[in-house]
Amino acid sequence: MRWMVVLVVTLVALGPAAAQERRESHCIALVDGASGMAVIERAAYTDPLPEFTVRISYLAHAMFLLQTPGGLSAVTDYTGFLGTADFVPDVATMNRAHATHWTAYPDPRIPHVLPGWASDGGRAEHHLDLGEMLVRNVTTDIRSWGTDLGRDGNSVFIFEVAGLCIGHLGHLHHEPTPAQYAAIGRLDVVMAPVDGGATLDLPTMIRVLGHLRSSIVIPMHWFGRGSLDIFLAGMAGDFAIERPGATSVEVSLRTLPRRPTVLVLEPAYLTTDD
Repeated sequence: MRWMVVLVVTLVALGPAAAQERRESHCIALVDGASGMAVIERAAYTDPLPEFTVRISYLAHAMFLLQTPGGLSAVTDYTGFLGTADFVPDVATMNRAHATHWTAYPDPRIPHVLPGWASDGGRAEHHLDLGEMLVRNVTTDIRSWGTDLGRDGNSVFIFEVAGLCIGHLGHLHHEPTPAQYAAIGRLDVVMAPVDGGATLDLPTMIRVLGHLRSSIVIPMHWFGRGSLDIFLAGMAGDFAIERPGATSVEVSLRTLPRRPTVLVLEPAYLTTDD
């Protein structure tokens, strides 16, 4: 069993879309502030979830596992290895800036593998409606050293579930344009790369997170405590900082913190002991 932070919840859930209808994003909207109290509780990724709650587990580098009460799961920036547990997610998203964000050989048992780039050099477009979870993307560019090969090479993936808007910035190399910010919409929770060099420099990343104004920011893609601590110091003026020593968080709409909070999760692969 692993320790996790739990944000306890109630809210009115959104029903699944009709089979032949394209469900529109509810994240491109405003949201009222909410309050909640975080408590520590023993839990594991195999434990059932309360209604209207999403579990986010930090696996490694930029890879997270998202789970819903109905049993759906998604892994971000999937590399092909989740740990010693034989776990197969319903969705795997990938980005191609580096080999640590994707694999050419995804587990064939995964029903939905979503690359954040288009193999034909165009723009990846995903709008996967699984009823309980909607997964969509907004493309951004990656560094291409003077060529056009990096255009639309990264995707910000947004997971809409239990009334929440959860965003994963992938291997973000530039501040989103106004059009990209608008397409991303409101993010209640955002996973952000904070290495300060391989992705965005820290002042720009901090500016991006200030613009998004998410209730919960989960740092990822940090190389050692030094770069993480520099990021946390830069965020401390406008965001609360929480370091519970947990690997996972259970979050719901009603109990999002009033003050925007940086929540540091500790990476841990899935094991058969959980």
